Amino acid sequence: MRFPILPFFVLLLITGSCGKKNELFVNEKPEESRFTKITLIEKLDEPMEIEVLKDGRILFIERRGKIKIFEPQSGLAKDIGFIPVYSESEDGLLGLAKDPGFETNQWIYLYYSPQGELSVNRLSRFTLVDDILDMGSEKIMLEIPHFRGCCHSGGSIEFDSKGNLFLSLGDDTTPFESDNYNPIDERSGRPENVDAQRSSSNTNDLRGAILRITPQTDGTYTIPEGNLFPEGTPDTRPEIYVMGNRNPFRISVDPKNGYLYWGEVGPDAQFDSLQRGPRGYDEVNQAKEAGFFGWPYFIGDNKRYWDYDFQQQKSLFEFDPKAPVNNSPNNTGLKQLPPAHPAMIWYPYADSEDFPMLRSGGRNAMAGPVYYYDLFPDSEVKFPKYYHGKLFFYDWMRNWIFTANFDENGDFQSMEEFMPSTKFDKPIDMQFGPDGALYILEYGTYWSAQNDDSGIYKIEFSFGNRKPIAKAAADKTQGALPFTVRFNSEGSLDFDGDELIYEWDFYGDGTEISNGQNPSFVFKKEGEFQTVLTVKDKNGASNQTFIPIVVGNEPPKITIQWNGNRSFYWGNPRIKYKVGVEDKEDGNLSNGGIPSELVRVTWDFLQEGFDKVISSEGHQLNENSLQLIGQDLTVKSGCNACHGLENVSVGPSYKAVALKYEDRPDASDYLVKKVLNGGGGVWGERLMPSHAHIENTEITQIVDYILSLSPNSVLNSKNRIGLEGELNLNKHVDCGTYLFAASYTDKGANGIAPISRRTEITLRNPLILAADADFFKGTAKANNQDSRIIKFTENSSYIGFKDIDLNYLEKITLSIDPNRRKGWFEIREGSIEGTVIGKTPIISNESRSSNSKERWFEYSISLKKSDKVSDIYILFQTETGVDIWNSFLMNTIYFENKK
Repeated sequence: MRFPILPFFVLLLITGSCGKKNELFVNEKPEESRFTKITLIEKLDEPMEIEVLKDGRILFIERRGKIKIFEPQSGLAKDIGFIPVYSESEDGLLGLAKDPGFETNQWIYLYYSPQGELSVNRLSRFTLVDDILDMGSEKIMLEIPHFRGCCHSGGSIEFDSKGNLFLSLGDDTTPFESDNYNPIDERSGRPENVDAQRSSSNTNDLRGAILRITPQTDGTYTIPEGNLFPEGTPDTRPEIYVMGNRNPFRISVDPKNGYLYWGEVGPDAQFDSLQRGPRGYDEVNQAKEAGFFGWPYFIGDNKRYWDYDFQQQKSLFEFDPKAPVNNSPNNTGLKQLPPAHPAMIWYPYADSEDFPMLRSGGRNAMAGPVYYYDLFPDSEVKFPKYYHGKLFFYDWMRNWIFTANFDENGDFQSMEEFMPSTKFDKPIDMQFGPDGALYILEYGTYWSAQNDDSGIYKIEFSFGNRKPIAKAAADKTQGALPFTVRFNSEGSLDFDGDELIYEWDFYGDGTEISNGQNPSFVFKKEGEFQTVLTVKDKNGASNQTFIPIVVGNEPPKITIQWNGNRSFYWGNPRIKYKVGVEDKEDGNLSNGGIPSELVRVTWDFLQEGFDKVISSEGHQLNENSLQLIGQDLTVKSGCNACHGLENVSVGPSYKAVALKYEDRPDASDYLVKKVLNGGGGVWGERLMPSHAHIENTEITQIVDYILSLSPNSVLNSKNRIGLEGELNLNKHVDCGTYLFAASYTDKGANGIAPISRRTEITLRNPLILAADADFFKGTAKANNQDSRIIKFTENSSYIGFKDIDLNYLEKITLSIDPNRRKGWFEIREGSIEGTVIGKTPIISNESRSSNSKERWFEYSISLKKSDKVSDIYILFQTETGVDIWNSFLMNTIYFENKK
């Protein structure tokens, strides 16, 4: 074959491109913008594990028994099988793996809880025939006894590169009857599932262990060399690779060196006990070889539990990690156990002293894959060499992903967060596909529920041209026919600076398309639609985002007549108000179309105000709403993992709780103590762990939000007021916040569900710490115990406040310290480029009165008259510059009303 003669520089570009690509991002961490998270499919029903096939299709299972396959060409998933399962508590269809020879034999392995009276969990092999699960092909490989109705089933399946199958099994032990310390209750006559010594530390029991077996073609298995107990060892099970596990829910195997990794879900004790042992920790573990990993005698880095006599309620001695002994009468295996291996990473509910990067909160550790760059030679979307040899581990409760780095001996060296600015909703499984992209299965917010925010996602990396980011917004998303919507693509961008092409599909079916960047569109048919925005760069790379549009029901409009400022209070005023409601389909209050009893008006006083709960993990709330704060805190605290708004999960629904306690005057205090201390017996045998790691004020706000879900609750009736009247602001002393709210839910129309609307007025003390502003740029906060001041670190730095009612405001008084510098402040309305409504002259130390010895002095700024509600910005300007030592400091801002 003859080749055309090419210029030398062209040959250099062609032959050198691959080599140059290999040199990129080897030691330098790539910026997050080079990763793109792509939605493949959403709204799954309790998805558990995935397997990415060579052709890009994805096998996955759902806990209630369905086996499905996602086909990227159509963007849909089809059911390919169903297994009747027992799906209460933590059981069901739990584990999935494809055979190493799947492309030719079509074998998959499932771990599940078979329906019926037989209380076992089962590992079986099945064959797919034309992409359908052949139920008659089942080869039962293992059956493990399991105490149904409680806890810790495990169930993760992984293969190593030698064809060995690993299966993780929980300890099958209730944690609740041992005060959330180690469950080693040996008393006769007690249920069998209160002693983990019968499982996790029993060499003759498969539970509380990770097994390693080698499947054979006939559906049996053999034992590979190197397991913990050689075949034939008395009182042992040769399938055990590692034991001493509590709930190893997700495991992975390094594809090159065979090291086993797993996330260990730990107990819930909040505090160390001198007589019981350490508080609870989750773990990320590494096993280079077979071994015993401590439970229920040790946790974390071999922190020791006590041998506790439940009969005498007496602690006897601390267990020895070098020579652990299992003397439980429920033990059927060896008494002398191997030395305990410590965890690789461990962390409690609170901030970790050893691994502070992992933060605090609920916890549910899981192990993901180890990445190797050279396993994906031909991929354009694979991860760079920077991640070569690193372990991806994640937490289901905390919604983060980290990578672990190892030294030349394979020992843990360091960690760093992966894509910290990206949102993950309860990641439950992940693996690198054949294209080197990371595929993530997200379970969604609520445990034991079909979640709209569940799904399968793909994270691709771009060495060169990056996919654009698609952002879309609409001025309204609900309304009656004809429904005109103004769309915009503000925030869409291309990190490579390419000009973007915008395509809008308004109905989501290709029937109405526009190529405008910010189009308007009139919807002329009723229904629920997904408007799609696709953005493309000049190289054809594209991305999409969606906006749900509901046409056929106009949202209600709530108005509040209010004869006072809507942001602050001064003294003890009396304020007249009147609430109005109009709805296009229902009518209005004045003509009787809307009954007055369906409009809920409340008046609350919060002594603590909103300062501590305005934001959650960096997400700023848009409204100072008691309900919104409560909703936000249920997510932040992890409550939504076990409770749904209306659906029963591990615990009762929030609405069921609200209805149960709606006529109890002490409901709030009672439930706060219940959440704080934990307990059970009200909603069944399942116990709720203590939540002492959450601040009392936040627990109170969560409880008050839950109780408010019943319209007849004591909380609601206590705070509910009429549609018009006069309010007396007399409950505050020096601080506190008043909250006025009016809400109405319409009746729905034209097949469209009812729509709720809520309008609020929040009044707070006009003296505000500068550090409690809503916006900051170019500033530094001092958060010492007795000092929360703001330092302006550069010219044109600022702080800002959201939604300030400028009506009745005359001045803003700043408490400042020029700190040997000169500068001035401008008050701007709406934005930092907005109208200047107040300005100081140049201020310096000389601006103080001659006899002032105080550090702080006050400077008042008169404001231009305005009746708007607007964001305001306090902008610092200087011509003398600032440095690390000397710059303007600000302590407080006082909003002064007209006398």
